[in-house]
This record gives sequence, C-alpha cells and structure tokens, in this order.
Amino acid sequence: MARRLTPASVCVLFVAGTVGAAIVTLGAQTPVKAPQPSVTFTKDIAPILQRSCQSCHRPGQMAPMSLLTYQDIRPWVRSIKQRAQNREMPPWGIDPRVGIQSFKNDPSLRQDEIDKIVAWADAGAPMGNAADLPKPREFDDSSKWHIGRPDLIVTSPPHTVPAEAADWWGSYFVPTGLTEDRYIKAIESKAGQTAVVHHLLTYAVDGDDDIDSNGDDSSAESGQFLNEFAVGKNGDLFPEGSGRLLKAGSKIRFDFHYHSVGQEIVDRSQLGITLYPKGYVPKHIEYSKQLGQPTEPLDIPGGSAFVRSDGYTRFNKAGKITAFQPHMHTRGKRQCIELIYPDNKAEQISCADFTFNWHLVYAYADDAAPIYPAGTVLHVISWHDNSANKINPDPRNWVGSGNRTIDEMGFAWISWYDLTDDEYKQELDAKKGARKTTTTSQGQPQ
Repeated sequence: MARRLTPASVCVLFVAGTVGAAIVTLGAQTPVKAPQPSVTFTKDIAPILQRSCQSCHRPGQMAPMSLLTYQDIRPWVRSIKQRAQNREMPPWGIDPRVGIQSFKNDPSLRQDEIDKIVAWADAGAPMGNAADLPKPREFDDSSKWHIGRPDLIVTSPPHTVPAEAADWWGSYFVPTGLTEDRYIKAIESKAGQTAVVHHLLTYAVDGDDDIDSNGDDSSAESGQFLNEFAVGKNGDLFPEGSGRLLKAGSKIRFDFHYHSVGQEIVDRSQLGITLYPKGYVPKHIEYSKQLGQPTEPLDIPGGSAFVRSDGYTRFNKAGKITAFQPHMHTRGKRQCIELIYPDNKAEQISCADFTFNWHLVYAYADDAAPIYPAGTVLHVISWHDNSANKINPDPRNWVGSGNRTIDEMGFAWISWYDLTDDEYKQELDAKKGARKTTTTSQGQPQ
C-alpha cells in the first residue's frame, strides 16, 4: 500500500534534502588536506647528508655519485637506506658494542638519524617544503691541506706509471732542507694522482740513508715513520703538547706502491708538515708504528671464511694510545686490539670491521684515550675472509703473507706517546675519578 504524503511530511523532506545538499556543496568547496609527511628531505635528510656524506659524495671527489641535491639523491634512495641501516656509510668500522666509543673524527650516524633515513625511504622519499632546505654547504678547495697550510712541503720526483705493467714498489729520497732540529705538530701525505697511487708511506731518515725498502709496508725497520696516504685518510694532528722530531739534514723517504690503470700517468706526490716554533720542545714525543705483527706467517686456505691471526707487542714504558688503524688487504674482515696488563688482566679497547677501500685512522678523544702501565702487552687480533661471500680475488686460491694486494697482512698502526710513572698514576687517578663521578650522577651506589 502506497504511503500518503501529508503537507507536513513534504516539508520535512524538503528541509532534509536542502541540508544534505548544503553539506555536499560545502565538502566540495573545502577539501580535506592530506597529512604532511613527518620526515622529508628538505627538513630532515639534507642536514644529515651535508654533515656526513657530501665531503666525498660530490663532483670531483672519490665517491661514485653526487649527493648534493634532491635530484642527485632520488635514484639512490634504496641504496642510501641499506647502507645507513648496515652502518656501511659513512665509512666507520668501529663496533659500537665494544670498547671505547669516544673519537675525535667519528663521522658515523646516530641511531635517530638512521631511523629518520629509513622512515623517509619507506615513505617514498618525499622532498618536502623547499623553504625548509638548509643553505648549501660550502667546501674548501680540494687542493687545500686538511692540516692547514704546511710550513714545509717536500715533493717526490716524477714517476711514470705505464698504461699496462706489473705493480711497482720502490723508494725515493728527498732532502728536507732543514738546518736545525724541529718538532712536527701536524703532517699529511697527498698523492698527486690517486688513480695510480695504491699507497704512500713517508719516513724521516738520516741524510746518508738511501737504502730502497722496495715499498715494504710491513717492515718495522724503515726509519722514523711519519705518515701514510691511503684511501679514506687525511692528515694527522697530534694531541696538544705532543710532537715528532724531524732532525736537521734528514731526508724524506717516499715509499710507493703504484699500479697501472690502462693509461700512462705521471705522479708527483707531496708531504706537508706543520712545525712547532723554533726552539719549542713538546712534552711528549708522538710515535706511530706497525705493531702486533702476526706471530706466525698468515695461512689462509681457499674458501675459508674466518681465519684468525694474533700478534703481540710489549710496551716497556707507561703510555697513552692516541690512535688505532687496522691494516690488512682485500681479504681483511675485522681487527680488535686489547691490552694485557702486568697483572694478566685483559681489556678490549676497540674492534673495527675492515674494508680495503677505507684505511681509516680512529683517533681517540683526549679524555678517552687508553692508558697503560709499563710492561703492558698490546694484543692485535685479525680475521680474514677468503670465501666466495666476499668480493675478493679468486677465493679458491690459498693466501699467505706478502706485500702485493693479493697477499695479506694483519698488523695495526698504533700511535702513542710515553708517560712517566708519575704521569701514568695521575692520569689513572683522573680516570677513576671521572668514572666515580659518572656512576654517582647516574644514581648508582659508589
């Protein structure tokens, strides 16, 4: 039976329809705004890349792609996320779960920064508001020295690297021109042609020393070590009040390892030295040597994944370690250093993952640098990976100790200076006091 509409019901329907139409019209005129992304390139990601990535990731530098603009970065978002999550970039091998974590030159990302990169990538890498973009970073001319303008620059003779040839190891000797003893405050080696310089070691030798070391970078008897050039390394700035002696009449020995890259290239490399004022004698003498050489020749079977070697060096005096750099070749995987004290207690200082493309020096912060009493033994533990899971030369081949890139090494470059027994006791008391203050401030029992 059909429903009969009364005048009153018709009026109600008319009003309801009018209100509904008004609501539809209002919705069409005032669209709901889409939520803004919480993490954007301009506001959150660009500042991270400026500080930690762009020094290398820009035109003319060693990295394979530029990360200066959003357009540069967009094709690499997935790779950036993966490398950040795995802590592969920026290159910094120190294990955050082991030993000292305070360094002067740590470029690594904080966990909250990694989380931002991951969230940004997972959200589709939104650009964000252009007004939030920070001012572009200004870079020093790449030809400038990281240690500032040196007081003394020593240049190696020209060396022609053929387009095709076996690797070349050898030494060049160049006089410093110094007429009086001076102490070094900072030092940096610069390869002239990074494409062909595999590595460069520099030493101070007596004026009549001209014995060619054939570029043997495993020798501990090479004169007074000064500095090394390798991928990923800058200059050395010694801790305040410490330095290294450069004698009058000495020569600089440049120990090179050159390799051909398919075109003839002429290299001339340089050593830059910043000196303390004439007559100044620093309180401490800074040393840097290859310590903890493996006690047995390396024996790395084909296909092996974890091959360990151990080396030991005894410190006859108390001292402070200022920097640590693992040294291995292509199969190097990880290296740890620990101190074995005279009472036979051991303390693991640092562990670092290793990749041959980045020869990084880990410079300890002054207040965190490890100290040790006389008679302490440095224990260097190295692992090599010769399996098919690692990008190596043919993993079917056995590998042993040697100077070629396809051979292996397993020592640590250690920088340190000696302390008197009284200085060691003072520093030890200061560290104990700092630990006690920190524990108390955290509300823990003293």
